[in-house]
Amino acid sequence: MSACGHVAGIHDALVGLASELKRRIDLDGDLDDVPRLMVVIERADATLRHLARYWEAFRQKDDPKKSPAITALEDVLIEGRQARIHVIYDGPANAGAREQFATVILARVSTGMWRRLAPIVDPAPKSSPLPGRVHVVQEGDAHPAQVLLMTDAEAADWLTATAAGGI
Repeated sequence: MSACGHVAGIHDALVGLASELKRRIDLDGDLDDVPRLMVVIERADATLRHLARYWEAFRQKDDPKKSPAITALEDVLIEGRQARIHVIYDGPANAGAREQFATVILARVSTGMWRRLAPIVDPAPKSSPLPGRVHVVQEGDAHPAQVLLMTDAEAADWLTATAAGGI
């Protein structure tokens, strides 16, 4: 389990993830002994802006204009599932990336945000003011659901235990 809290670390982790994605795709489906990877991108909109600015600051003349970290994330969104790499993505996604998500979970979003993130479900269901109440959108249907409520520390403990095989 790895957590990156600064843009340089996030950049390096995503570039490394691109290499891992390529390695897994080169296995040509022989993934029985390859563990699943879970990639969590929090505050994706802000993270992507920071990655773009970081790349502009450090990019050399012959480097690609687009951040390789952003390209890596896009590639993982498109090809990751077939390579047993799964993404939990917190934030708005562009139209192309949005098509890659099998499940969208929305809570307390405006009608405009709903139309942007789950346009296949119209009209948008009414949001609940109750903590932990969400709508899970799958295959064109929105289902009301209750999610676990945890503090940041509880969530970190749970993820650490899960990653270590304890749960």
